[in-house]
Amino acid sequence: MWFLVFAMLGILVLAGIVVLYVAFPHRGEDLPAAAWLGDVMRKGVESAPTLDNTSDEVEPPAEHLDLTSLPSAGHEVPGRHR
Repeated sequence: MWFLVFAMLGILVLAGIVVLYVAFPHRGEDLPAAAWLGDVMRKGVESAPTLDNTSDEVEPPAEHLDLTSLPSAGHEVPGRHR
């Protein structure tokens, strides 16, 4: 029982930290009550490893989806019963 209480409290604290980060430092603003906390969050995010999404490779376009071969809603599909 106590494990669940502490686990839920931990989840709520983590969610609050994420909401604070998204609401203020992520947009370049300082936290109104604790500017030092915004600085700590920014430093932590800057030091975390990230994926490079500025790659020069171009993804090939998606294939064309042919919907003409699909059965329409008015026709029976073999092997399927309603």
